[in-house]
Amino acid sequence: MAAINASTPPNLVFAVNGVRFELCELDPSTTLLDFLRTHTRFKSVKLGCGEGGCGACVVLISKHDPVLDQVIEFTASSCLTLLYSIHGCSITTSEGLGNSKEGFHPIHERFAGFHATQCGFCTPGMCVSLFEALVNAEKANRPDPPSGFSKVTVTEAEKAISGNLCRCTGYRSIADACKSFAADADMEDLGLNSFWKMGERKDVKLSRLPQYDHNHKNKTFPMFLKNAIKPDVFLFSKRQSWYNPTTLEELKTLLLKINQDGGTQVKLVVGNTGMGYYRDIEDFDMHIDLSGISELSNIRKDASGVEIGAAVTISKAIEALKREGKSGFLEEFEMIFDKIADHMSKIASGFIRNTASVGGNLVMAQKNNFPSDMATILLAVDAVVHIWTGGHFEWLSLEEFLERPPLSLGSVLLSVKIPRWGSIKNASSERRSKFFFETFRAAPRPLGNALPYLSAAFLTEVSPCNDSVGTRIDFCRLSFGTYGTKHAIRVKMVEELLVGKLLDVGILYEAVTLLQDTVVAENETSRAAYRSSLAAGFLYEFFNSFIDCSAEIFNRSFHGYSCSSFARASEMKEKQMLVHDDKFPTLLSSGKQVLQLGSEYSPIGEPVMKSGAALQASGEAVFVDDIPSPTNCLHGAFIYSTKPLARVKSIKMKSGLQMDRVSSILSRQDIPESGENIGSMTIFDTEPLFADGITRCVGERLAVVVADTQKLADIAAKTAVVDYEYEDLQSPILSVEEAVQRSSLFEVPPFLYPQHVGELSKGMAQADHKILSARIKLGSQYYFYMETQTALAVPDEDNCMVVYSSSQCPEFMHSTIARCLGVPEHNVRVITRRVGGGFGGKAIKSIPVATTCALAAKKLNRPVRMYLNRKTDMMMAGGRHPMKITYSVGFKNNGKITALELEILIDAGIYTDISPIMPHNIVGALKKYDWGALSFDMKVCKTNRPSRSAMRGPGDVQGSFIAEAVIEHVASTLSMDVDLVRSINLHTYKSLSVFYEGSSGELVEYTLPSIWNKLAVSATYDQRTKMVKEFNKINIWKKRGISRVPIVHPVSQRPTPGKVSILRDGSIVVEVGGIELGQGLWTKVKQMAAFALSAIQCDDIGNLVDKVRVVQSDTLNMIQGGFTSGSTTSESSCEAVRLCCNVLVERLRPLKENLQKEMGSIKWETLIFQANLQAVNLSASSFYVPGITSMNYLNYGAAVSEVEINLLTGATTVLQTDILYDCGQSLNPAVDLGQIEGAFVQGLGFFMLEEYETNPDGLVLADGTWNYKIPTIDTIPKKFNVEILNSGHHKERILSSKASGEPPLLLASSVHCATRAAIKEARKQLLSWSNSDDSDFLTFQLEVPATMPVVKQLCGLENVERYLKWKLRNK
Repeated sequence: MAAINASTPPNLVFAVNGVRFELCELDPSTTLLDFLRTHTRFKSVKLGCGEGGCGACVVLISKHDPVLDQVIEFTASSCLTLLYSIHGCSITTSEGLGNSKEGFHPIHERFAGFHATQCGFCTPGMCVSLFEALVNAEKANRPDPPSGFSKVTVTEAEKAISGNLCRCTGYRSIADACKSFAADADMEDLGLNSFWKMGERKDVKLSRLPQYDHNHKNKTFPMFLKNAIKPDVFLFSKRQSWYNPTTLEELKTLLLKINQDGGTQVKLVVGNTGMGYYRDIEDFDMHIDLSGISELSNIRKDASGVEIGAAVTISKAIEALKREGKSGFLEEFEMIFDKIADHMSKIASGFIRNTASVGGNLVMAQKNNFPSDMATILLAVDAVVHIWTGGHFEWLSLEEFLERPPLSLGSVLLSVKIPRWGSIKNASSERRSKFFFETFRAAPRPLGNALPYLSAAFLTEVSPCNDSVGTRIDFCRLSFGTYGTKHAIRVKMVEELLVGKLLDVGILYEAVTLLQDTVVAENETSRAAYRSSLAAGFLYEFFNSFIDCSAEIFNRSFHGYSCSSFARASEMKEKQMLVHDDKFPTLLSSGKQVLQLGSEYSPIGEPVMKSGAALQASGEAVFVDDIPSPTNCLHGAFIYSTKPLARVKSIKMKSGLQMDRVSSILSRQDIPESGENIGSMTIFDTEPLFADGITRCVGERLAVVVADTQKLADIAAKTAVVDYEYEDLQSPILSVEEAVQRSSLFEVPPFLYPQHVGELSKGMAQADHKILSARIKLGSQYYFYMETQTALAVPDEDNCMVVYSSSQCPEFMHSTIARCLGVPEHNVRVITRRVGGGFGGKAIKSIPVATTCALAAKKLNRPVRMYLNRKTDMMMAGGRHPMKITYSVGFKNNGKITALELEILIDAGIYTDISPIMPHNIVGALKKYDWGALSFDMKVCKTNRPSRSAMRGPGDVQGSFIAEAVIEHVASTLSMDVDLVRSINLHTYKSLSVFYEGSSGELVEYTLPSIWNKLAVSATYDQRTKMVKEFNKINIWKKRGISRVPIVHPVSQRPTPGKVSILRDGSIVVEVGGIELGQGLWTKVKQMAAFALSAIQCDDIGNLVDKVRVVQSDTLNMIQGGFTSGSTTSESSCEAVRLCCNVLVERLRPLKENLQKEMGSIKWETLIFQANLQAVNLSASSFYVPGITSMNYLNYGAAVSEVEINLLTGATTVLQTDILYDCGQSLNPAVDLGQIEGAFVQGLGFFMLEEYETNPDGLVLADGTWNYKIPTIDTIPKKFNVEILNSGHHKERILSSKASGEPPLLLASSVHCATRAAIKEARKQLLSWSNSDDSDFLTFQLEVPATMPVVKQLCGLENVERYLKWKLRNK
């Protein structure tokens, strides 16, 4: 490296995992993630979203503070952190904590041992997030923990990963791995793991945990960085530069010069986290880093208040405010600080708050109308801002600042100041007025990492009335924000109404009514009425406390007292009487797992640790995008349609881009003459790779841009201009009703269309009651695999192509690529090692990406890879099938259903994909109840929307939900307990055999009735139902519901290949057609190989599991691999392997017997060595084809879920879920447990959280982590109990095992049904306030997903006003 001197531009110096890097030329817009993934060997940091919203790219940044002479360590999102901002810093990734060569870190070992990884894509980021919590806990002034533990608390450990997303595990196992480091952890609460057995003593458990030494000095900061001096400027080129001013004067000089010169594109940065929301498209000429300016980085306090520099990070502001809250300020001021800090801790996630600045947040609110929580809460305390503009300084109120025109480049926010409110009080000690401050936030996730629907902050001074009982409002500041306006506002008319008034119900009603007319979202804001309703609820919640509790407010000492501690006067007495409220711990999660371990087929049936789990945790497991780019590799990005039906006239690239680095734009015209325009194929049909001149849906591929880097390709594709025309084209079909009207339907092969059951007319005639033409609508769901679609194609000799892909069906991909390129299939090789989450989305939808790479690679004769950005992936994915259902049902007085008739319109989108299987799957799950007679008319509709594809439980989840909706409707109509109606309509074995002819199995296999009854006992269902009723009687603004739901889920096995080879040293290599998606297929296969080969009974053979390696899928080595889907691929692959092993054992047995006679005993290694000498064939292949009697079978399970809803916000908290699931004899209980929990939580997302919204043309609006919310650790059940039922022997099953991948997802409808029950109680309460007995009001449909706005609307958007009216009437 060149030395730094006067004639040489200064170099960027930093370290990664102790390795020194010194760079002199790099694009200033390069992110840390880009650099790590393209310029280093460290690939544990993953690109999951590019928005700072998933945590897959989290790293630990260590920097030396010369003032304190200590190393500061914090996590950051490397996808947003600009590389030039880390000069002098040390970066630690997960493989820097530990790895397979130097030894794994205890974090890695515990994640593996607690079975806390499935696909493993998100795991390294989780490990780093937890590591930061441990590191910083050790610096805390706390007592030393016992040996093996950290100073971290269980709450801190769980919250450490609250910003990290996982789509596979369901989080419970991750939480246990994290909690295991906390000294205050309850060892009994820690779930299934590979370290100890259930029931062992605590000291034994502790001794078996991988030991963590809290005194160990973490080597995250190499000393050679300690004296690194940050230079004033880095020059990348004559045009691009990065400046590091250290004083305000330097910044002013720089900005004045820029304004004088003109034309320079400048970006001011601190943490660059704003790029996660506002993506950069254009290149900037100059970046100016404000983080080193001392005047902007300090926090100052004096008698007038606290001033926070604009470059101070949100995390540091929180820390300082909490510290100031413990200082000597007045109590009111202390309370304000604490509340502001608490609210700030819900902004974004920890690894964003660590680098995001306070000033940056406020500037985004001022310039870009960013929905800022911070602006809202600071507005309520009359914060002021200090800005430099036009060459002079000025102080403005925050309100003035927000209302000004957007800041120009010549203006800089310097600081924000929170005034000292206590100073305005009357100095007289006799005065009894008090200040109260509270903030409110309604967001999809309790712990943050989600923009709120509305935020609010209220500051008020109250005093007791001298001449009557009550509370007078002397002063108040009421602010609202993030609800769909340009910026946060104060509701001054409401403030004026309240000030000086003696607060009573009438005044509060007036205030709420006035507020509803004031807090109104702007046009086109979603859920506008809901947001206004939230404002009313928050205002009521705050001020209602002062009406009935005035004496307590003024007579109790103030210290430690906040609005929330005595708030909600109507609930103060209730809190003394809460039913089993303390049953749910303050932790985010807890649970127990009950399972029976099998020993008959050891190691089958044992909870063996997942294969490669520690490698996944350390980040050494290789995914497709981790494969180093070959020489001259190019990168591709799709240009897709934004119109549902249009003729594409032209595609033009935006001028000004680095077009010399854009190699080509390919479309259908570039497909070889001998090839086909084919992008994917199924047994039903094909889909084109590119539109044929007419685009037929939004998201359809029009072309691919191929450029030198993925970033450049993405920008070029995003800025491409597509010219459309519509002449002579019909209007697009955008609804299923239109599709039916215009006969736009896909044909369903007769063998896939299900059979009706019984006679509908006869069943309806038997009914005492009928519900006619009721309607349900079900929306879509996005896969949200953590690894987006990706592939790498490398041209090979003799016109061959090698493609590395993340795919669930390499076989179909192989054939598609060959057809597109016009080459024989033996010229194509598709390799898949592992998939970073699939859920069906990496099946058919993965094929066009790989095919495009192969086409571009062939055309340009260079390697080409693609890694779809999250937005493009979401635009093109299609997702779960939406549908509309109309049903009529007949039933008896006792709730027994006699007939069900259904009309289902399924939106398949524009191409067939797998949609013809949907009717079969829907009815399969729907038949879980005895409907008497069942008739249906299902149409698979072809619309001008993206084609839908399989998603975990395709059709099954919708069918099961439809069944529950019908049951709920019947129970409501009869005013019967819905659980009783469910019980009455469960199948007898006789009716099961009629509805599931050919797959019902023997009577002993029908375990659902026993599961149903056993779960009622283990989950204390009857007792909890009574307790829920008691809770609802005494609580006004919270209601609970509980529900028990069964499932019957049919699955089918498919033919599957396998191959087992024994190498010279006795190690074993296995190949199977199934793909490892995180479902533990490799682990089960290893166990099966070890079990089957152990039949040779060598001496000291021990456990062969460690001798087995399962290798990646290669479509030329293993043909006919088929699909990895439908939950049965693991067991089918296991059976294929067992068949291979049986052949090998038979080949080895004669030799073993002969050697045994000669030697007396024979070891495995000796046997294999001799087999090689005697030319025994030690490789065997098989093709498992299930028999007619074993191909189809039923899975059974049931779940009880209890929820609590907040009637003011619509928020739903899942208090407890108990699952009992029949796995037969589990091949691996740990793997199956993870599948059950993960599937349930993914179903929870579908039923409660995930809105995959589109505009009327079908353009996806939920296009990233900002607006698509999958479950997080704070939204899963607080108590999550799972029992795996060992239901004995099933002679037609593979070693008596049953599937676990998809069926448990259907059980999540129990949460939805429990929510419906809670809403019903809220609606009963509404009726009581209106003195009405309208029973029809208690029959309603709860939408899917039942998001906060949906729940709130059904509970009454005006429930606060109605309650206050009722109170006024009953004074």
